[in-house]
Amino acid sequence: MSDRIVIHNSMGAAFIGCVLASALYGVSTIQTFYYYNNYGRDPIHIRALVLAVWIFDTTHQVLISHTVYHYVISNYFNPLALMDMVWRVASLSPAPMSSILVEVLFNGFIGFIVQSYLTYRIWRLSNKKIWVLCLIGPFVLAEFICSVVFTVMALQMKTFGELTALKGLSMTVNILAAVGDLFISICLVYMLYRRRTGYKKSNTIISRLIIFTINTGSLTTLFAIGSLISILVWDDTLIYVTFFFCIGRLYANTFLATLNARSILRSVGQDDDANTIHLSGANTTEEAIGMSKGTRPRNISIQIDTARDILRDDDDSNTMKGKISSS
Repeated sequence: MSDRIVIHNSMGAAFIGCVLASALYGVSTIQTFYYYNNYGRDPIHIRALVLAVWIFDTTHQVLISHTVYHYVISNYFNPLALMDMVWRVASLSPAPMSSILVEVLFNGFIGFIVQSYLTYRIWRLSNKKIWVLCLIGPFVLAEFICSVVFTVMALQMKTFGELTALKGLSMTVNILAAVGDLFISICLVYMLYRRRTGYKKSNTIISRLIIFTINTGSLTTLFAIGSLISILVWDDTLIYVTFFFCIGRLYANTFLATLNARSILRSVGQDDDANTIHLSGANTTEEAIGMSKGTRPRNISIQIDTARDILRDDDDSNTMKGKISSS
């Protein structure tokens, strides 16, 4: 009886998590539409990643919505149903599937795609230094593997009580997610800061990118920490799913916001006078632009590698180019 009471009280947390995730799903869907409407000429592999993230995001939302509906609506007058995890009809698949467990796998898919993409961006910003992959890669890969292992092991269980045996693995997933996100944010900020040029226009773009990186990276980290704390403090409840249901959605929105912010960040460099910023590909130093101390060159050309790496992808046919020109 006590187990049923604990799970019954936890359904409120699951419902809140589902509502928050639904709101975030609406945002990610709008962002997906915006992306395809404005960046249809991006490389096909980037467009494929966006589609994959949205499909996984949609599937995850369907799964958690089914879970909440099953307990809160379909079995409202059936407290015994709270003991068992929601199981789909076996004939619909080779083996019975639990929507509340399979959603962990799709969360893992989304996190793996987004973290891998951001790791790739950092690797490019670092001039393809191998230490970046060695530092972040193991956390990204380990988190995904642990998510898969958790799902496979949990699908062998039928009650929520049995899930307590996987508490350590569940904590590991959240720890790896938090540490991976933290390293990604720190490395991005560090790489961006190193590329400050001393010029107001280019520094404005870089500062905006740094703020954007901190804002987007901190959300997934905080929710992963919230999920971890909930498991530690209330390990016999489902309170942690309030945070966990939203993590995949936050990853999706971070990924889409990174792509969609390019046009906004590009406009930061636009100027009404003769000075214009165009984003290009080479690193710039004072020596490269021929600046000598105490003189102002008549033609200044600053190639902003950082902005290029963040705002566009390899082989992008819609290359955003240019330079700061002043006469």
